[in-house]
Amino acid sequence: MQLAVIETGGKQYLVSPKDKIRVEKLSGEAGSDINFDKVLLVAEDGDVKIGKPYVSGAKVAAKVVTQGRTKKIKIFKYKAKVRYRRRLGHRQEFTEIEIQTITK
Repeated sequence: MQLAVIETGGKQYLVSPKDKIRVEKLSGEAGSDINFDKVLLVAEDGDVKIGKPYVSGAKVAAKVVTQGRTKKIKIFKYKAKVRYRRRLGHRQEFTEIEIQTITK
């Protein structure tokens, strides 16, 4: 079984082939290919390579499935006795990708 830890959008993800994950928004349309070269760890059948900080020559190929936005979260700021109230909302954008291959 192949595993890899990739870094994208300031976060780290443990992935293996055929996984679908949501990451911070990346450029690219649905169906386009993306290569991740910031690979922190690669493991295959007991053979583990750990990078310092990245594994040299390792790549993870993925395909963009969809671009989207998460559900809206509501932010409400309130200060007692001063008539201060602010209501905001936020929808974070994401890219859903499917991992194709992991190469060492």
